[in-house]
Amino acid sequence: MKNFLDDDFLLNNKTSVQLYHEYAASAPIIDYHNHLPIEDICHDRNFDSITQVWMNDDHYKWRAMRANGIDESRITGSTGDKDKFHAWAATVPFTIGNPLYHWTHMELQRYFGIKKLLDQTTASDIYAQCNDFLQTREFSVRNLLRKMKVKILCTTDDPTDTLEYHKMVKEDGFEIKVYPTFRPDKVLQVENVEFFNSYIKKLEAAANANIVNLQNFYDALKSRHDFFHSLGCRSADHGLEHLYASDFTAAEIENIFKKLRESKSVTPEEAVKFKSAVLLQLAEWNYERGWVQQYHLGALRKNNSRGEAELGPDSGWDSIGDFLQAKHISVFLNKLNNKNKLAKTVLYNLNPADNAVFSTMAGNFNDGTIAGKIQWGAAWWFLDQKEGMEKHLATLANMGLVSKFIGMLTDSRSFLSFPRHEYFRRILCEFFGSRVHAGELPADIPWIGKVIQDICYNNVNNYFDWAKDN
Repeated sequence: MKNFLDDDFLLNNKTSVQLYHEYAASAPIIDYHNHLPIEDICHDRNFDSITQVWMNDDHYKWRAMRANGIDESRITGSTGDKDKFHAWAATVPFTIGNPLYHWTHMELQRYFGIKKLLDQTTASDIYAQCNDFLQTREFSVRNLLRKMKVKILCTTDDPTDTLEYHKMVKEDGFEIKVYPTFRPDKVLQVENVEFFNSYIKKLEAAANANIVNLQNFYDALKSRHDFFHSLGCRSADHGLEHLYASDFTAAEIENIFKKLRESKSVTPEEAVKFKSAVLLQLAEWNYERGWVQQYHLGALRKNNSRGEAELGPDSGWDSIGDFLQAKHISVFLNKLNNKNKLAKTVLYNLNPADNAVFSTMAGNFNDGTIAGKIQWGAAWWFLDQKEGMEKHLATLANMGLVSKFIGMLTDSRSFLSFPRHEYFRRILCEFFGSRVHAGELPADIPWIGKVIQDICYNNVNNYFDWAKDN
């Protein structure tokens, strides 16, 4: 029987062990999608407690604690850091079978060297030990990133953001490259007219523009797109229920925008047309700039309206949705492809029932200009667990070219989340190693090892045009 979290964790034969330790473990990390606060990187923050760096923005943990019967005051409420940590420690044993159990103990080991299991009996010692480490400069934000061999990371940023902290990080010569990502979701929230017009005011201020008609709106958005490019941005990201690609005329979109600016509600059909027009325009700009466009599709958000009203978005009230995806994606990508303006595209599904749909859809629009131009993105959110990753890899291998996959990301708000790359790499090496061991793949370890290194690092490094940031 193997020991929990030993050197060969998740690796079940000699080939998998060799592939991980000789080919995957040493590869640097490119984290091309996360929600890390750039201000903390800029100021090289030291966190006051493990609670602050580990729990303050982690809705994965919050959901688990609520399911364990923990009162909200000890999750997101007014109680102190120590009490919240103890509440989490009391929950951890009951996360057994959930990736949180693995992640929690990997993070304690990889950052702090703590091999004890976290529970109520060990909470006080672990809390004190982690806090002692966090007070030292070796555990500042930048050094936490260095410890995990991060080479490049991409934050997620609203078009109205000044990107002042990105400028400062770039100018001070930090060796880890930190790039913004253009996330314009708020310009599509036309169902709430008051919110939309409030956001337009922010866009006007950011773009130094007066937005009175549709062309003004597009010009302002384009100016922000250009500004992001000047700071090294090479990626756009969208979080949507599904893609929008309805037919429309220019006059229709003009009239819809006019209604919105007059604070008049739009019909559901008008909302879909407007979203379709804006998404297609943004996608054309992405193509012209050589950006990668990422579409995170399928989350059903704000299910608990009372919880959302009390705590705001991204506080643990979202889940998997059962939206129709295939036709929307097909029409959207086809419209861009017909104009020869289809950028490199990454499609992420949240519903595991859509795995084969997304994997095969990507294959429809590869054109030979770049390997893996259209990607089925990494197992995301509720799917970034062992079984979800295994199914993702198996489906991609069966229906596409897993060898051209651009690999894992954290999608996290925590600076302690980077062992998720190790977690993925171990699963990846077991995926290939078990097939070599069974005689399903040739025992050409250097070749298989090269494929693994490509998935861990080389493919994504070649996919994005970060070298053109000057």
